[in-house]
Amino acid sequence: MSPELISILVLVVVFVIATTRSVNMGALAFAAAFGVGTLVADLDADGIFAGFPGDLFVVLVGVTYLFAIARANGTTDWLVHAAVRLVRGRVALIPWVMFALTGALTAIGAVSPAAVAIVAPVALSFATRYSISPLLMGTMVVHGAQAGGFSPISIYGSIVNGIVEREKLPGSEIGLFLASLVANLLIAAVLFAVLGGRKLWARGAVTPEGDGAPGKAGTGTTGSGSDTGTGTSAGTGGTAPTAVAVRSDRETGGAEGTGVRLTPARVATLVALVALVVAVLGFDLDAGLTAVTLAVVLSTAWPDDSRRAVGEIAWSTVLLICGVLTYVGVLEEMGTITWAGEGVGGIGVPLLAAVLLCYIGAIVSAFASSVGIMGALIPLAVPFLAQGEIGAVGMVAALAVSATVVDVSPFSTNGALVLAAAPDVDRDRFFRQLMVYGGIVVAAVPVLAWLVLVVPGFG
Repeated sequence: MSPELISILVLVVVFVIATTRSVNMGALAFAAAFGVGTLVADLDADGIFAGFPGDLFVVLVGVTYLFAIARANGTTDWLVHAAVRLVRGRVALIPWVMFALTGALTAIGAVSPAAVAIVAPVALSFATRYSISPLLMGTMVVHGAQAGGFSPISIYGSIVNGIVEREKLPGSEIGLFLASLVANLLIAAVLFAVLGGRKLWARGAVTPEGDGAPGKAGTGTTGSGSDTGTGTSAGTGGTAPTAVAVRSDRETGGAEGTGVRLTPARVATLVALVALVVAVLGFDLDAGLTAVTLAVVLSTAWPDDSRRAVGEIAWSTVLLICGVLTYVGVLEEMGTITWAGEGVGGIGVPLLAAVLLCYIGAIVSAFASSVGIMGALIPLAVPFLAQGEIGAVGMVAALAVSATVVDVSPFSTNGALVLAAAPDVDRDRFFRQLMVYGGIVVAAVPVLAWLVLVVPGFG
């Protein structure tokens, strides 16, 4: 048996054990990385740790630390309150607002994980307060980021268009952008309908607590905010008949009174969040390091608000994601991914090779860099694209869509950020929901992208 096949079988065993024995998959993956790396790939410790996602570790810790402070001092409550007022109480519009916001950020040049890191914590806090399915809100944020991710001036778009130009393939910048935009918009519409969006519309307008409008949905309704995540299933999001009220200042530590007021700590936290956006988008600074720095500043100024914040960092999620990605790094180091891609690329039937490449892009990208896998697969497609039976524009677009929509997987950067950012949820259950949904996307989207973009022969 080849080393590459052994490494794939071990990954399957890790999934089976983690699912049946409730062992943290990250811990299993670290053990697998050590065993396979040492015994099969002949790697030393440095070779194994080369795949450890240090940048993602810092992003997960930094962002969840900063937003744990924001939750502790009531800033996220204030943001939720402001969001409800912005849409005139129509909570059904909020998932679409978050979709559009992340899409706009990536379309103008933000890296997709940076946009998700900024928007997801606020979006999921809103979901908790208003009994919206966290799966709906989290996936709307991720699909929004991917919807704008291939604009001609975006990071993803620039990289993929550069690869196409380097390989001397026909290309269409607008076609690539529209393919990703339409695909993610359609997926978002389906998710909204399936995960409780229609029930959200049926609620009508709600009024945040403290707005002095008795008699409207949302006033005086406390719901079950502490266990919203565990009470909202993947298929029945938004089942509460009225909104869960935003906590008042009495509950979040501010002065007693109506509504959620701005206190000095909240103002400073809002400034910190704006600084995070400016630093990441305007100056291309690392989101994780910037978030940690801002969190430390806030902790120093208001230690009482942030005393519990470190304990609220999603450490189990950090272990899970870092362990799995370290094992994927071992697979890359020993050439397993290249081995699989080259095997498919050598198939003599172009249409069959095309759909298999789309599936490889989706499966690998669910655990690794989306752009990285496209950079490897597009050159593998060049030989059969040169035969003229497959349109290059459609093939590149299909690979781009297949390799990025799967970023909802909890093992990808975006999915991990969503999992880590969700407050007051059963994380094991939410993880399983994201994993099941990610599996559905991996199974369905590549073949649909192939049928719509490759089979007709675009380009």
